[in-house]
Amino acid sequence: MEKINAVITGIGGYVPDYILNNEELSRMVDTSDEWITTRVGIKERRILTEEGLGSSYMARKAAKQLLQKTGVDVDTIDCVIVASTTPDYRFPSNASIVIGKLGIKNAHGFDVSCACCGFLYTVDMACAFVQSGRYKRVMVIACEKMSSMVDYQDRQTCVLFGDGAAAVMVEATTEEGVGFQDSFLRTDGQGLPFLHMKAGGSVCPASHYTVDHRMHYIYQEGRTVYKYAVTSMSNDVKEIMQRNNLTEADVNWVIPHEANLRIIEAVTKRLDIPMDKVMINIERYGNTSAASIALALWDFEKKLKKGDNIILTAFGAGFVHGASFLKWGYDPQ
Repeated sequence: MEKINAVITGIGGYVPDYILNNEELSRMVDTSDEWITTRVGIKERRILTEEGLGSSYMARKAAKQLLQKTGVDVDTIDCVIVASTTPDYRFPSNASIVIGKLGIKNAHGFDVSCACCGFLYTVDMACAFVQSGRYKRVMVIACEKMSSMVDYQDRQTCVLFGDGAAAVMVEATTEEGVGFQDSFLRTDGQGLPFLHMKAGGSVCPASHYTVDHRMHYIYQEGRTVYKYAVTSMSNDVKEIMQRNNLTEADVNWVIPHEANLRIIEAVTKRLDIPMDKVMINIERYGNTSAASIALALWDFEKKLKKGDNIILTAFGAGFVHGASFLKWGYDPQ
């Protein structure tokens, strides 16, 4: 029996039209373009400003582009997995909303919450479904409306985050030399004190007190998160390279979570991987959490070639972290 591989066969993306640049932010909080650019490498971020629209709207936009590019019949999709920390509602899932809006009839779907590792973890799950033979075609969508939980009075965090979504199709193939090869994923479990939202969950439900005390926004201890991110991402990439006998010369692209340019530079320096092999779009989109790696793939798709060795790596709240190795499956049109 031939081995079944799981391969990405297409990618779609969406970012909102509205651009929140550093100049505008500097009129909202005590900051400047120089301060932001020097510390995190971000010039602008996209924000979904239309009232009544959430992350599932962007997910649908990305998914529709993916379907148009691949020509896939929605009736042939077996499963839809959505990665998001900012779903439209506590329930139902974004996946159910997307499935309903797109008219997908023969799939089940669910959401995954893994913070900034959402795409990395969700694609690994989709690959497991496909490689097991259970499904032939899984749609993975990563979508975030980070602006919905950013405190625009907090200059430490409001400069970091943006909104966006991207979607990939993961399919079965018996072709050799393409598809996902290996993943190294870990959950540390020690990150709660350093990165979380204080209220809105079952421990501290929403109330007048939590709203009045601005407890429904991102809380982050930046220095701790920075140190953890650099260490975990660089170690995870080293692990995946060693396990697969890869040298720096073998790697065509590294696609890191787009959290902070200084983090990305520190990680690649530890790995001795030149920056011209690293996909970076944080300057234009900021940190889009679960969507960031997928948006980078979408943004740089035309630079990819079939057979390229690609390493994905991310970290996020929890703490969660990991790296994956794949061989790209197609030449862009």
